[in-house]
Amino acid sequence: MVRYVYDFTEGGRDLAGLLGGKGANLAEMTRLGLPVPPGFTVTTEACRAFLATGAEPAGLADEIAEHLAALERAAGRPLGRPDDPLLLSVRSGARFSMPGMMETILDIGLGDDCVLGLAEVSGNERFAWDSYRRLLQMFGTTVMGVDGALFAKALSDLKTARGATDDLALDASDLAGLVRTYKELIRRETGEDFPQSPHEQLRRAVLAVFESWRGERARLYRRREHIADELGTAVDVQTMVFGNLGPDSGSGVAFTRDPATGRPGLYGDYLADAQGEDVVAGIRNTVPLTALEELDPASYAELRRHMRTLETHYRDLCDIEFTIERGRLWMLQTRVGKRTAEAAFTIAAQLADEGLITPEESLARVGGDGLARLMFPRFDTAAVGAPLAHGVPASPGAAVGAAVFDPAEAVRRAAAGEKVVLVRQETTPDDLPGMIAAQAVLTSRGGKTSHAAVVARGMGRVCVCGAEELGVDAGARRFTAGGTTVEEGTVISVDGSAGTVYLGAAPLVDSAVMRYFETGERSRGLVEAVAGAMRRADGVRRLEVRANADTPQDAARARRFGAQGVGLCRTEHMFLGERRKLVEAMILARDGSEREKALGALLPLQREDFAGILEAMDGLPVTIRLIDPPLHEFLPDRTALAVRIATAEARGAVPDRHDTELLEAVDRMHEENPMLGLRGVRLGLVVPGLVAMQVRAIAEAVVERTRSGGAPKAEIMVPLVGAVEELRLERAEVERVLAEVSEESGVPVRCPVGTMIELPRAALTAGRIAEEAEFFSFGTNDLTQTTWGFSRDDVEAAFFSAYLDKGIFATSPFETLDRAGVGRLVRIAVGEGRAARPGLKIGVCGEHGGDPDSIRFFHAAGLDYVSCSPFRVPVARLEAGRAALPGTGASDTR
Repeated sequence: MVRYVYDFTEGGRDLAGLLGGKGANLAEMTRLGLPVPPGFTVTTEACRAFLATGAEPAGLADEIAEHLAALERAAGRPLGRPDDPLLLSVRSGARFSMPGMMETILDIGLGDDCVLGLAEVSGNERFAWDSYRRLLQMFGTTVMGVDGALFAKALSDLKTARGATDDLALDASDLAGLVRTYKELIRRETGEDFPQSPHEQLRRAVLAVFESWRGERARLYRRREHIADELGTAVDVQTMVFGNLGPDSGSGVAFTRDPATGRPGLYGDYLADAQGEDVVAGIRNTVPLTALEELDPASYAELRRHMRTLETHYRDLCDIEFTIERGRLWMLQTRVGKRTAEAAFTIAAQLADEGLITPEESLARVGGDGLARLMFPRFDTAAVGAPLAHGVPASPGAAVGAAVFDPAEAVRRAAAGEKVVLVRQETTPDDLPGMIAAQAVLTSRGGKTSHAAVVARGMGRVCVCGAEELGVDAGARRFTAGGTTVEEGTVISVDGSAGTVYLGAAPLVDSAVMRYFETGERSRGLVEAVAGAMRRADGVRRLEVRANADTPQDAARARRFGAQGVGLCRTEHMFLGERRKLVEAMILARDGSEREKALGALLPLQREDFAGILEAMDGLPVTIRLIDPPLHEFLPDRTALAVRIATAEARGAVPDRHDTELLEAVDRMHEENPMLGLRGVRLGLVVPGLVAMQVRAIAEAVVERTRSGGAPKAEIMVPLVGAVEELRLERAEVERVLAEVSEESGVPVRCPVGTMIELPRAALTAGRIAEEAEFFSFGTNDLTQTTWGFSRDDVEAAFFSAYLDKGIFATSPFETLDRAGVGRLVRIAVGEGRAARPGLKIGVCGEHGGDPDSIRFFHAAGLDYVSCSPFRVPVARLEAGRAALPGTGASDTR
């Protein structure tokens, strides 16, 4: 028989898949002897069973009753006893942290009878009614489906009527009246009364938390964080402890290191006379955790001891929730804390230096996505005036956008291509779509542990919280600060590193991490941590990292960033600008002599470009792809040509002859689907002289560099090969020209000839193609298009968002490699290619070559190198190193 319930004394962090992260860590803290309120966990298996059938799993009620009875015996009082009630909290606890995305119900067990008993036994009538109104609000919203805004409005109206600025100004009589209002609201909205049975409250609360797993905000968060839908959530049922018993009580959130910067120390927020939800909701501004030392020295000292215990035990930054009940400290939760990219690199380096983790573990704890964020520009604060407002620097970075005050408006504007900053008094889980759409989040309330801060850090969004100078009026869609009124749509700049806000778009400068990669300039702290991670990655990685570079400048930058060669030089990019006219002349040529003349004009220009790139990458391989796109892409737009000709004719003038010839050429070369038409190797086979010109330019550049004392290593790549016969014919032409240049110059020119695998047929016949190819390079952009039957330019805007919403894609296959389809073709081509030609050099030059998840796949598939844009080279180096570490998912071929 399946077991669904575990006491906190029975589990541990190794059971996180079954007990959820929260339940596993509660069990771990219990095992460590920390003061954890007793309780039990309903497993993720129970949730999955409920979601599959829509009904409570058989036997679950009996198991919960058995564990509840044990809890009641240990407490010495039953759930909901009128004169001295045992009360419970019911919290979600998924395998992976999803802050605020699912539901919590506190004070389960309260009712009309026992609220009076709670008031008497606690000696605090206000506390009892405050706890009851909290239960009604949470239960009514989560379990009974009442719109939470109705409860919020009733509370707001009461505070307005009493002239109260916050909840603490309401007395017991006020809160008792609010309880009556809430109960009437529930009856009106649902047609039923709030259940007075404590056991019915508990049963429905557990099932409601299960149901919240498939709520819209939870689904949206999982898609954003790539958390599998089938995991389900556990539910933690725990004895209530109360932080809202008066000034000697309170709740807080603590971090063992700063989650924004990684600096060591005691960080967090504390709120006296409050339950835990008040702290993260930001409804009242908290005090820094260090203030607790004066408010309650004994609890503060005990908390510090427990924090040291947890960080040493987990060997990582720990995020801790605690409650103080009349001077007694209780630990309610711990988890490995979410952190910014800056903190991730800094903390990993610190823990390695302290000997808590190995150098390999420190490398596994940082990632390419975070490194990319650290390379983004920062504000040039020396070039801006005084800030508009100051707040808590909750998530670092620089962001510029139009101020918006509503999540739906943020989504709408972002979808239209506008950059926005979401401005709120405080955020709630329902604001998640707007937070995802925004470049930054700015709130006037809350601290580093508020909902806005925690979620923004997890997503890598810039965030400033608790900017108290802001008077946010969401209804009027504006805020005021220092006498300045900022209306919706006004551009503001948010500095999440300094906690400052500026009016207008602040100028940007390179980040310290970018300067390190550009110049080698180092500084203590973050840059030194990044340098250490790169050093470790380079020391263990097997994959080489090359760059996609089409100019000497790009190649030089890529080399500074650590590239080990050029994996893709797109020769067609050299035909743009003024050179386009020469391509037009080649296309319009009426005979061979005119074509040769046009090609002859292009030859020295291409030779100069190749020589510059070979010089920048001297001694390293440079893979040069012969022209790939259709020639019509180098001609003017047909509509513009037709308009010019029609305009001339309407004036009675003779149209320009060149325009007429171009229009005829455009019409002649028009293709219904040009990406599957006359391009790639097909161009080389049917357009006389084109391949010969390009190969001669490459060969002569090699001669030039060799004579200058260089060590050029040019490789020639033939694109879009689908049949070995195509490659055999083109290779013969390449080798003929190389031999000619060698004989003419007296300098031996040896350039390996390979192909780009970008068609399914090429992958499926890789064994035959390898007979003629000295290397393979996967063009995963086109391979993805042709495997899926997608035109990337057409489908991403048309239906990709719907596919992501429906779960057909977890991520776009153009961003992260489709392992099941495209990845299988890659594996087939690698296996068959190397079987036919042992030692075949194989790489990838599509955009997936810079994607962290895809790099791990390429490592596992046995490729020799990845190639990506120069900016992504450090990211690829880091991820190639992480892929070589055991247990990092490199062998995962999902």
